[in-house]
Order: sequence, then structure tokens, then C-alpha cells
Amino acid sequence: MSENITGKIARKYMAHFLDSSFGGATPSWYRIGEDLEEFSVALNPDTEQKKNILGNSTFVHNGYEISADAEPFFARVGDPLFEKLQGIIDTQATDDGCKTFALEVHLWENGSAEGGTFVAYRQPCYVVPTSYGGDTSGYQIPFTISYVGDKVKGEFTPASGNTPASFVAD
Repeated sequence: MSENITGKIARKYMAHFLDSSFGGATPSWYRIGEDLEEFSVALNPDTEQKKNILGNSTFVHNGYEISADAEPFFARVGDPLFEKLQGIIDTQATDDGCKTFALEVHLWENGSAEGGTFVAYRQPCYVVPTSYGGDTSGYQIPFTISYVGDKVKGEFTPASGNTPASFVAD
């Protein structure tokens, strides 16, 4: 990070990572986005509004079914996320075989021109390839991220030199 952010926040400062170790002893944070022109997390709120015979309205919010689609995702030899996605495809893994953590990092909060730490939220998720193959532009494995469980707030420190990126919960 080499600048202080003010005013309108550019999209690149809302960073999305996946733990490409998928449950390994040490998380390996992989930033999503190299091939994506758009990436949005859909909250999919489960709400209902009713009106009774007296004319009174009620509103019930039952929570969220949060998900995101990453398409395209181009396979690259040596890429740790590609290797995991290919393993899921090859073994047709389900349930915990697809479980990892997602990390959202606010690169506009905290940090500084010299680096530092940033506000981040970690949440368990399932990463499920939706297809594989593609056209002549390259081998593609689009996938869906289904967020589950509670978000945990903490601090993210970007990778620096030989030091890997890290997340520490508050």
C-alpha cells in the first residue's frame, strides 16, 4: 500500500482473499481478482413483509445467504488456488473437502504509506467449482463461494518480502 485513501474508494481497495490451504496448518491468503472485471458479494437477504387484516405491517429479517461467483478463473500451473480447485474437480469433493476461509480486507482502513495492518473480516466458506473447460482463451474453472458461519473482525498484514500475509482476530 503506497497511498492514503480519501474520497471515493476505488474498487481495488476492497480486497477479497481465499485461504488456498483449505484447512492447512498455516493459512495461505490468495487474492481473488486477476482475471475478473467484476466481483460482487451477493447478500441475498431472506426477508418477508406481511400485512394483517388490521392494516398493520410486519417485517421479518431471517438473515442472509451470502455468495459470490468468480468467473472467469483461468488455471495457471503452480497457482495454489488452481491446484485446489482441480483437486476438487478430480475427486468430486463435497462438504468439508470444499471448505476454507474467505477474507475481506478494507485497504482504505488503517494502514499507511509505509504499509501496516488493515481492518479485515474472516468468514468460513465453501468454494465449489461450477464448471471447467472454456474457450480458446485458456482453461477456466469458474467457482462459487458460499459464505457460512460468523464473520470475525481482525487485522490483515500484507505479505512483505519472505513474510507471508497474515490475519489476526481481534
